[in-house]
Amino acid sequence: MLRQALRRFAQKLVHRRVVEQQKAETAPVRSQNTLDLVVLGVGYTVDIIMCIIADEVARDIAGPSIVICFLVAGLTSMLAGLCYAEISTQVPQSGSSYLYSFVTVGELGAFITGWSIILQNIVYVATVFGAWTLALDNFFGDQISQILHVSRVFAGILVFFVVGLLYLLMEFLTQKTRQIFLVIKALALVNLFILGFVIISGFIKGDLHNWKLTEEDYVQAGLNGTSSLGPLGSGGFMPFGFEGILRGTATCFYPFPGFTIIITRVDEAENPQRSIPMGIVISLLISVLVYFGVFSALTLMVPYYKLQPGSTLPEAFLHIGWVPAYYVVTFGFFCSIFLENIGFTFFIHQVIFMMAQDGLLFPVFARIQTSTYIRIMATVILVITAVIMAFFFRLTNLVDLQSLVSLLTFSLMSFGVLIVRYQPEKKNGGNEVQVQEENRPAAEKLTLQGLFFPGSPTPTPLSGQVVYVCSSLLALLLTLLCLALAHWPGLLSGDPGPITVVVLLLVLITGITGVIWRQPQSSTPLPFKVPALPLLPLLSIFVNVCLMMQMTAASWAGVGVWMLIGFVIYISYGIQQSLVT
Repeated sequence: MLRQALRRFAQKLVHRRVVEQQKAETAPVRSQNTLDLVVLGVGYTVDIIMCIIADEVARDIAGPSIVICFLVAGLTSMLAGLCYAEISTQVPQSGSSYLYSFVTVGELGAFITGWSIILQNIVYVATVFGAWTLALDNFFGDQISQILHVSRVFAGILVFFVVGLLYLLMEFLTQKTRQIFLVIKALALVNLFILGFVIISGFIKGDLHNWKLTEEDYVQAGLNGTSSLGPLGSGGFMPFGFEGILRGTATCFYPFPGFTIIITRVDEAENPQRSIPMGIVISLLISVLVYFGVFSALTLMVPYYKLQPGSTLPEAFLHIGWVPAYYVVTFGFFCSIFLENIGFTFFIHQVIFMMAQDGLLFPVFARIQTSTYIRIMATVILVITAVIMAFFFRLTNLVDLQSLVSLLTFSLMSFGVLIVRYQPEKKNGGNEVQVQEENRPAAEKLTLQGLFFPGSPTPTPLSGQVVYVCSSLLALLLTLLCLALAHWPGLLSGDPGPITVVVLLLVLITGITGVIWRQPQSSTPLPFKVPALPLLPLLSIFVNVCLMMQMTAASWAGVGVWMLIGFVIYISYGIQQSLVT
């Protein structure tokens, strides 16, 4: 099945290359070096909107240990980033996670990924609108409703309407410019300047005691008159314990998938097989350090219990008495939020176009790149959908929904690397992929001894199928293990039921991992390979699933409904049409 998917992808790739050759006069110039890609990745990963969301995470979920949440979220993204880096060396073509999924896990996985990306972009725009309304509400208070002599609900609807119109205007203006990525790079510098100022201020005016708060501090602040700290946690650096860190990590994961913007620049990279992997890794490292510094500074300047839900980063300067800095940072904060989502439809249009070309969406969407009318209508519909979502959902719910979709996509990428590395070597011959069969045994038979001691030093169709089946089983077992670990208080209490289940799952996972480890890997030289295969991709899947388990039921319900709609389209239309494209 995987070989058939690879052949079909190769045919479609050849067709796309023919189309690209016909448009050679408009082909992009390879002018993006590693530094350009790093700046681009940081610009999309360092999301200043996270500063609004993180206040609520710090107050109610993690406390000062939110800095650990960002470190864990960054490490999780780094694991997936390494998988993206390897696939980018095998698919030297600009695309997205959709394209990578098509190559690695086939058509169904590609549809799930592409459909998820569409949802992810819509939710991201909704998050931008939600951040705007919160920021305006905090900055002006109730003055908007008082000036207009209307209710706060009507004032909120009016703000959504105005922001939506401004966003559409900005989007239509930027659709015609070829310098959109210069704007994004400038945005990255603005964000880094604002956040760098916050970091420096935090280490100047911060108080380390804010990481060591006790019950007495809460009582003196008039927050607790009893012996129980209640919703404020237990004090100290980790007032909500390990559960708070785990839940906070799931929310703090939200901005890190921004590094995937780099894989859309393969065609413009000077040396893509080197600069793409380096750009991914370096941009993630910088982003993790920036987030760690910003929220270390924030929780040092302001006790976490004083961070109000929906408060903005500039408000920390009011707490330390730096009023002029508050207005300067607020100005930059509003500019960053407004420019945060410039050009988002460029990427969502690209995915919709590719899915329509492959027959997975209706053919009218294949005209989204050439028809101005179709492009405008698609943009209007997407923005209206995002505004509706922003009005009816809390900002944290939108963030959790987007994080859940990103974690699902990352898991598919990690699964794909695990599959492809153990497949028979392939080469391009004409219009199809020819599998090298000169070293294949005359008759391959699956035996218990052959699982641990394969007879061929190079991958064969049988060994590739063994890895495919074992990897699928491991994905299922890792999910079950995460479900069992979700009841970890029972493990600590010595309850034999959960302990037995976890031990059995670990034994099965270890055994199946050993089977994959013993299979021959492809010897095709690549500029970058994921180290410690198969452990690192499996670790990535495990951590991703663990974080997915922390999401709310509302987030799962939203993704479930969206996927149900997608599967109806795929089953009723996509399967038949993709066979003839």
